[in-house]
Amino acid sequence: MSELAARAVGSLRGVGPRAATRLAKLGIHTVEDLLFHLPFRYEDRTRIAPIGRLRPEQHVVVEGEIMAADILFGKRRSLLCKVSDGTGMISLRFFHFSAAQKNNLERGRRIRVYGEVRVGGTGLEFFHPEYELADDDTLPALHKSLTPVYPTTEGVQQRSLRTLMQQALALLNQHPPRDLLPEALLARNGLPTLREALLKLHAPNVDDPVDMLLSGGHPAVQRLVMEEMVAHQLGMLSKRAGQKAHGAPVLEGERLFATLCDGLPFSLTGAQQRVIHEIAADLALPSPMLRLVQGDVGAGKTLVAAAAALMAIESGYQVALMAPTELLAEQHLASFRRWLAPLGIEVLWLSGSLGQKARRETLEKLADGSVGMVVGTHALFQEAVQFHRLGLTIIDEQHRFGVHQRLALREKGRQDNQVPHQLVLTATPIPRTLAMSLYGDLDTSVIDELPPGREPIETLALPAASRRADVIQRVHAAAAKGTQAYWVCTLIEESDTLQAQAAEATWEDLKTALPDLTIELVHGRMKPKDKAAAMARFASGEAQLLVATTVIEVGVDVPNATLMVMENAERLGLSQLHQLRGRVGRGSGKSYCVLLYQTPLSQTARRRLAVMRETGDGFRIAEEDLRLRGPGEWLGTRQTGELAFRIADLMRDEALMVPARDMAERLLADHPANAEALLRRWLKGAEGYADV
Repeated sequence: MSELAARAVGSLRGVGPRAATRLAKLGIHTVEDLLFHLPFRYEDRTRIAPIGRLRPEQHVVVEGEIMAADILFGKRRSLLCKVSDGTGMISLRFFHFSAAQKNNLERGRRIRVYGEVRVGGTGLEFFHPEYELADDDTLPALHKSLTPVYPTTEGVQQRSLRTLMQQALALLNQHPPRDLLPEALLARNGLPTLREALLKLHAPNVDDPVDMLLSGGHPAVQRLVMEEMVAHQLGMLSKRAGQKAHGAPVLEGERLFATLCDGLPFSLTGAQQRVIHEIAADLALPSPMLRLVQGDVGAGKTLVAAAAALMAIESGYQVALMAPTELLAEQHLASFRRWLAPLGIEVLWLSGSLGQKARRETLEKLADGSVGMVVGTHALFQEAVQFHRLGLTIIDEQHRFGVHQRLALREKGRQDNQVPHQLVLTATPIPRTLAMSLYGDLDTSVIDELPPGREPIETLALPAASRRADVIQRVHAAAAKGTQAYWVCTLIEESDTLQAQAAEATWEDLKTALPDLTIELVHGRMKPKDKAAAMARFASGEAQLLVATTVIEVGVDVPNATLMVMENAERLGLSQLHQLRGRVGRGSGKSYCVLLYQTPLSQTARRRLAVMRETGDGFRIAEEDLRLRGPGEWLGTRQTGELAFRIADLMRDEALMVPARDMAERLLADHPANAEALLRRWLKGAEGYADV
């Protein structure tokens, strides 16, 4: 461990227990942490500006003589100090001040002020500026470099942070950190040493390109970004190596899946066949499969999962499929029972809503091995659940669980040094940058081909206020042709704060407007049995229209549904809009999607709706969504901790991700000691990576 990483921030002058606690809120525990706490902007305090030439909104340094300091009484009491430099006069205004402060601002005393020029009651003013007073008519020397402005927290002031940073920079010069990236890489990319990069970022010269420092384009920033991304990829590779170090059952067998395919009314696509071969090759090895299968809506991922499940069952092992919601899990249950029942294979159900008797029977069958497969929700990895011989875990929509939760299910199948194979499915196309960051420990397969006969979905965006009645008539026309429709709302109940049509109110309105149609309602607060019954009536064709919240985003498969209407489409992200649109277009007929929006539209909402009209390519939509929302919002709060980069930015630094992955692999192979040191430097608690 380096001197800077070993030295606690509490060893610096001015940092007592209380200050150390406050700094910890910023993630600063060591001197090295402090040095990696970078400025978010810079101020130029290297030159004096004439007061007579000041303009509003400038951030400047002025020097002059105090002409007066008086307390004014108006709506708010304030201290007003007038300063002149011979070219003009400006006022300093303080609403919070002490008697000692007023007394120090003596007439005739020289003062240096830094702040933002604003228009105030006396003309141009500084409000609560920073200032220094002369002793014996002498002011300290001007700054020689730009002044950094750091992210702070309650109780940590800029001036204190800068003072601490000066101490940290002195230690940096005394104990330069070891460069853990190969010199050849740094030279080839024109990157400075770590010491040079940190010095540049904390104390740039006046003529340095500040815009490049702040935008991430400067070599000093790129040096840190590259190192952090390499460390992140090392963490993923270490996690993968730790998982691969376990044994796994060898699963082989093609008979059951071939029998299933013989009974299907369609043929597998080339992409499905390719991915199944990749999975079969993994399962035939005595080390655990770690594979992510991506496929756009309707690409046939569930059938690929069935192929894997049947290989495991044919080899005498059990399979567990976990989905994030009961609705999605129920859809999988229906599909697997439909496919596996003719093969004489029972599929069990396990969720939090299961009754005690049924739950007890399910747990007994899983424990004694009399049943080969179970489908469920988070309930699958609860303590009471025990498997006889769990050989394969299938996780659907992994990004809704959090990266590590699939590992809890894996532990259910651990026997000695053997663990189950893992198959992760997602119908949410994941941009490559995020896939490398979130799923860098997994091999990736992409089902990039839709079943033959699928027509593109025609998408329209219409203002709700003027076109709602037309859309209702369109639903009626679809029903008259014998097809079905969805009407999706973003809220369950009315809200005064959001302009959204609630599902319950919409359901009542549509029943009044379309009295000759059977209309069902589904939302997340319904009892599971009521929800399942409503879905079943819609799937069987008894109902022509299903009013629902976004609970139907994934998993619902009704080929006869050809029309999707989305209320308040401007409120949803692109990926969610795409997932919902994917509920139609699953049969051979032409399908339509109508995006009803409220005006006025923001620029971002306008762009989203335009993208939906332009393309049905899920990967292009996901990339655009990531650009519009950023990785944190795209993933949701559950996953953002997995991408808690301190300096790197996934969108800004996307081009460095692949080189960082290559560099991480080379470091592990050729310089394992450097790899370990990088993990310690950037990923707190990284020593646990290999165990997950």
